[in-house]
Amino acid sequence: MKNTLETRLGLFVALAVLAAAIILEMLGGIDDFRRGKHVIALFSSVQDLKVGDRVKMAGVEIGRVQSIQLTNNKVMVVMKVRPVAEVKTDSLATIKFTGLLGQNFVSVDFGTPRGELLKDNQFVSSAEQADLSAIMQKLDNVASGVEKITESFTGFKIDTLVGPVRELITATKDPLTASVSNLQTMTFEISSQIAQGKGTLGKLLKDESLYNSALSTISNLQITAEEIRATVADARTIVDQVNSGQGTVGKLLKDDTLHRETTESMRNLKEILQKINQGQGTVGKLVNEEEFYKNAKLTLQKLDQATEGLEDQGPLSVLGLAVGKLF
Repeated sequence: MKNTLETRLGLFVALAVLAAAIILEMLGGIDDFRRGKHVIALFSSVQDLKVGDRVKMAGVEIGRVQSIQLTNNKVMVVMKVRPVAEVKTDSLATIKFTGLLGQNFVSVDFGTPRGELLKDNQFVSSAEQADLSAIMQKLDNVASGVEKITESFTGFKIDTLVGPVRELITATKDPLTASVSNLQTMTFEISSQIAQGKGTLGKLLKDESLYNSALSTISNLQITAEEIRATVADARTIVDQVNSGQGTVGKLLKDDTLHRETTESMRNLKEILQKINQGQGTVGKLVNEEEFYKNAKLTLQKLDQATEGLEDQGPLSVLGLAVGKLF
């Protein structure tokens, strides 16, 4: 009996300790016995955040909310995070919720690589999350607006909008019907004429000579295009030969010897013309001295006088007369 009582007592104590540990874990009180550092954030509103709610970083729990207090028109939230949690000076704390009816928690981001680790009881920057009640209020306002728009399209207002359109359709029913009938008749006549080969479209579709002419024109265009391509190819060949110095034109453009000879010839011609202008040499004297001009003119006059009596004189007389006139 003694062993049985001790056994029951031990089981009771073990269950009590286990239940207390579970309750503390659920309430977050067990974190008071763990090592860690305190991080402080200021919010304008914490919504439904409570003491013991979780603190997460990238979805992983790193601590719990230890206290919530009002100070200087702000809400100061003190969080106890584990020593391994790398909360930095440029980290950002935000109050979020897991769903529309879920529990709130504090989300802390990683910060930047340049940020330094926070020390115990230091402040972390915070950001405000949209209030769920405000979101629901906006949704309610949107629903009210949609309801009002729906009401505006019902009853008399719909009749007011649709009535003129209905009257217009009724008034133009007969003309529209006649127009459609005429259009059908014209379409049938045009298609019949085309099928019979009448008109421009009909001849285009039915006249084989026009088809053959068009085909011949296209063939000629193809031949012309081939000739143009061949001419362009020949022109490219000629240009390539000229660029490579082949042929007369190529040598004229590329041969330095021919260029030098041409330059030398032009220089010589220039010197000859300069000498002629200066009266040097036989040609220069003929061009520039008036005495040669006068002698040549006098000789021609004597020759003209000598030939005037040739018709009445004999050969010997003519010869003697010419010698006498000239000398």
